[in-house]
Amino acid sequence: MTRPVVLPVKSVRNPRDLGGYIGLGGHKIKSWRLLRTGNISEISLKDEKFLLANGLTKIIDLRSPAECKANPDRDIPGVVHYEFPLSVDDNTGGNGLDRSIEFEQYRHDQYAGFYTMCQRYHDHVSNKFSQNSIHQIVSLIAETTHGSVLYHCSEGKDRTGLVTVILLHILGVDLETIRQDYLYSNLMLNDYRKVRDERLKRAGENDKFRANMRILGSVANAYIDTSLITINENYGNIDSYIDKQLRIDEQMKEKIRENYLEK
Repeated sequence: MTRPVVLPVKSVRNPRDLGGYIGLGGHKIKSWRLLRTGNISEISLKDEKFLLANGLTKIIDLRSPAECKANPDRDIPGVVHYEFPLSVDDNTGGNGLDRSIEFEQYRHDQYAGFYTMCQRYHDHVSNKFSQNSIHQIVSLIAETTHGSVLYHCSEGKDRTGLVTVILLHILGVDLETIRQDYLYSNLMLNDYRKVRDERLKRAGENDKFRANMRILGSVANAYIDTSLITINENYGNIDSYIDKQLRIDEQMKEKIRENYLEK
């Protein structure tokens, strides 16, 4: 498979370009059209200028309202900003919300984080709120005929990963390549997890809590499989899910392929 294209953007977690993957009919996805990243609230001016020089026109924020309020995206001149949260709940635990009960569970059950992640992946494909947001995201991307669209969540791995699965499937990328692109977030976030784990160790957190934080800061086959199995069991298959639950019709799919696949 084609290796993911990592953007030379140092102030943003997990920055990648979907360009280069082989899609429908053997056509490559165009470069500098679909960008996926983590939180951009602390993007440097250097990285901002780099993205603008390469055609950035739209940013889609997938984070919850609480996350957006606590760490708003930087206002980049000439770039239109959209907020389409996949959930109204803050999943990051970093915005002043009381998560004491949940954190106590993490200190006593080393697998609690794993089940939390599986539940999130189930909910993000089955919840009507999430489905409506994904419809809006894909609609906006379909209507974008030029420039780069950057979409992101907090770490650029879960909500961003799910949107990427849908987009790559519509563009005709094979499922194994889609899976490997999703799993690549683990490599991209190694340093992030290391720094966080060292901070938790200094704070005196126990091994089980730290194990759960590593789980929450990673992706896994089990998570994406939870979403795919939920789709297959409840909606038939991913194509039926995209058609009926996400309300993405053939006309919209063709627009996406026309705009984002090389001739």
